[in-house]
Amino acid sequence: MFKFPRMRSIERKLKTSYMVIIAVMILIPVMTMASSLIQTAWYDKIITNVSKTNSLNQRVRMDITNEIWDIVAGNKKFKDGVQYAMINSIRDSLNDIMSTTDVVRNRQLLTVAGRAVGTLTSYVDRLGDQISRNEPVEENEKILDEIRGVVALISDILQDFTVLEIEAAARTNERIKAMVWILTAVQVFVVSCVAGFAVFAQRSVSRSINRPIRELERLSTAIASGNLDARANIPGVFELDNLTINLNVMAQKIRELIDENIREQKNLQKSEMKALQAQITPHFLYNTLDTIVWLAEEGKKDQVIDVTRAFSNFFRVSLSRGKEWITVEEEVSHVRSYLTIQKIRYRDILDYSLDVDPQILSSGILKLVLQPLVENALYHGIKNKRGRGYISIRGSREGDRLRFTVTDDGIGMSEERLAAVLTQIQDTSDPEDLNDVYGLYNVTRRMRLYYGEAFQFKVTSTLKEGTEVTFILPEVFPDV
Repeated sequence: MFKFPRMRSIERKLKTSYMVIIAVMILIPVMTMASSLIQTAWYDKIITNVSKTNSLNQRVRMDITNEIWDIVAGNKKFKDGVQYAMINSIRDSLNDIMSTTDVVRNRQLLTVAGRAVGTLTSYVDRLGDQISRNEPVEENEKILDEIRGVVALISDILQDFTVLEIEAAARTNERIKAMVWILTAVQVFVVSCVAGFAVFAQRSVSRSINRPIRELERLSTAIASGNLDARANIPGVFELDNLTINLNVMAQKIRELIDENIREQKNLQKSEMKALQAQITPHFLYNTLDTIVWLAEEGKKDQVIDVTRAFSNFFRVSLSRGKEWITVEEEVSHVRSYLTIQKIRYRDILDYSLDVDPQILSSGILKLVLQPLVENALYHGIKNKRGRGYISIRGSREGDRLRFTVTDDGIGMSEERLAAVLTQIQDTSDPEDLNDVYGLYNVTRRMRLYYGEAFQFKVTSTLKEGTEVTFILPEVFPDV
């Protein structure tokens, strides 16, 4: 304990003791304010980097791909595009974020992203060269797919960087917690030292310092345990007000960023599914219109009427006023319309049957899941064999689940080919490699997205005998 030097008067002793108390009490707020400013500056830098990265990620995902697509689709000339300005803007943004990032791992991620931007630039250069040489559209689309892959890579890197920055914010929270404990220990020591001088001063310090520190400790512990809804009351202590406000803001910002990221991922997945869904029937549209034309030219009016009605019903169900869910009855009607049209086109090689339990017709189902499988059976099974082929579509209830099976007696697949197909339709497949299994890939991916683990899918096939595709899903009754 501090010992005063011998003094001639009590007044001088009191003055000396007050000076010691004042000096110590000044030291505490100075330490608190310094720590608060340091942690606040570090936190602000992290939040700024996360905000900049999210904004950059939005531009990377949408602007570049849309700009290149307009060029490939012929909506805009290559020389009139702003693709290079976008790439330069992305590179400048990466450099700006790099300049405020101190963590080695995070800087390495940004370096990799910068290299990927360089790769993106080279692909854009190749695209411009191909367009100048009037290369086929298919070649330009290949470059477009490469560009999409690089853009996806850059987006993934930026998301990883965002996660690492958020983890850095969590570590900052731990440092704040440690700082709170240190300040608590210092304050307890100070209170113990000054208790011999003035009980009132000790109680005053305890009331004005210990209580808000316990509140901050409670808040930091709650945040560290994952409770981002926790908040601390502003203590009314100058040295701790800013720290408390920043901790509250930090918890709110992290919650908002997490929620925003979840919403963006869900919207991204649904957008991808809608894009896939829109690609199901373009070739079918052209072929059907051609069929109507040649039937009309041959004077087969009844068949023209049948095809036109089936065609109208087919697209009525496909559009469904933008709904994702329809009844099983509507899905079966959609498949029947499709097969009615194809039966007229391939009358010499195609027979089919639809056997669906009437009791499940009112159940709900994600739309457009049977027709791609039937189309796959026709084009990759029946058409590749000699002679007439047969497609069977069955649907039934198994407890609280629905089972659907599409069977064909087409060319079938060898064990090696079946294994390759099953590998291709996994979620991790590169869309470039899908080729003739796109229908299976589309259906399984949409089902996994909307039904999750409850969705079961199986493909069996024997070479020269046929293929059977079965999927099982929970029975639902949405507002369809």
